[in-house]
Amino acid sequence: METLRWKDGTLCILDQTLLPHKVVYMEVKDYRGAIKAIQRLAVRGAPAIGAAAAYAMVLAAIEAAEDGREGFMAGLTAAAAEIGEARPTAVNLQWAVKRQLGVAVEAAQEPEEAVHRLLTEAEAIFAADVEANRAIGAFGAGLLPLNARVLTHCNAGGLATCGYGTALGVIRAAHAAGKIKMVYADETRPLLQGARLTVFELLQERIPVTLITDSMAGYLMARRGLDAVITGADRITANGDVANKIGTYSLAVLAKFHSVPFYVAAPMSTIDPATLDGAGIPIEERGAVEVTELAGVRVAPEGAVAWNPAFDVTPGSLITAIITERGVFYPPYDFGDKNQDVLPQRHRVHRE
Repeated sequence: METLRWKDGTLCILDQTLLPHKVVYMEVKDYRGAIKAIQRLAVRGAPAIGAAAAYAMVLAAIEAAEDGREGFMAGLTAAAAEIGEARPTAVNLQWAVKRQLGVAVEAAQEPEEAVHRLLTEAEAIFAADVEANRAIGAFGAGLLPLNARVLTHCNAGGLATCGYGTALGVIRAAHAAGKIKMVYADETRPLLQGARLTVFELLQERIPVTLITDSMAGYLMARRGLDAVITGADRITANGDVANKIGTYSLAVLAKFHSVPFYVAAPMSTIDPATLDGAGIPIEERGAVEVTELAGVRVAPEGAVAWNPAFDVTPGSLITAIITERGVFYPPYDFGDKNQDVLPQRHRVHRE
C-alpha cells in the first residue's frame, strides 16, 4: 500500500485518518493542499512527511513558474516557508524543503527546468527512503534474538515512510529471518496510530501481533517479559536525544527499569546535528479535542482542560542503540556531523 505517489502533476496521498476502515487516496493539486494533509495527519511519520514536502515543493514550483523567471524564486521561497512550518517537530520536513530549495537555486533562471529537477529530486528522496529502510531493517534484525518478543509504539512502518518502515522495518526483517515470536503494539493515545495503523500493517504482513493499551506496557515487561522495545523517531539531536510520539519517553524509562533494550530506528535524514540536545527541539502541541474526544465522541465533561503535546523527548542516555541505514550507533552519541564518512561497528548482543 503506497503512502503517496505522483501522477500526472498530482500528488496522491493515502488518507491515514480513515484507516483501517477505508482506503482512500486524496488528490492534491497545489502545495497548500499538501500542507493541510500534513497538518491533519492524512500523511504522517517523519520520512513520509519529508517526501510529501519534497513533492509539495514541486507543486509550489509549478505555481511559481507562472510568474516567469523574475518572480519564480520569490514565489517558491515564500511557499517553502509555509511548507516548512506545517509541522515543527519532524526534522525531515525542513530537511526536504531545504534540499529542494538548493535544487531550485541551481536552475532558477529556467523555471520549467527547475520544476523538472525538483520532481526528479522528490522521486530520488522517495526511492532513497525505501532503500534506507531496508538497510535499517537488516541492521536491526541482527540485534534481536530468536523467538523475540518486541514492543513498538505509534506507527513506524511503511505507512510512516515511503515503504517498508523503520521500527517495523526491523520487525519485518526479523520476522523474515524467523526471529519474531510476538509483537506488542501500544494503542498510542490520543489518535491510536498503534491500534489503527501498526496492527493493520502487521496483520497484512501476517506477523503475530497483540494490541495493548499504553498503560499496560510496564506490567507487560514485568509479567511476560520483552526482548526489545523498538520505536521510530521524528528528530534526533547531536547528542542522541530523540523526539518521538508522545509516550515514547515513558517506555524508555520502563525499559531501563526492567533491563529491556530500547532501540530507535530512523534514517540519517532524521538526525538534526544543528540541535545540540532535546531542549532545543520544538514540540508540537495539538488541539485539546484530540484528548477530550475519541473517534468523534466526547469522553471528557464539558469544560475540561486538556494538554496535548504530540511528541516527547527521550534522553540519549536511555537509548540502547540508534539503528540507521549506515549501521548501529551506541552511546555516547555524537551526531555533530552526521555526514561524516564513518560507519559504526556492529555490536554483539549479550544475553544472559
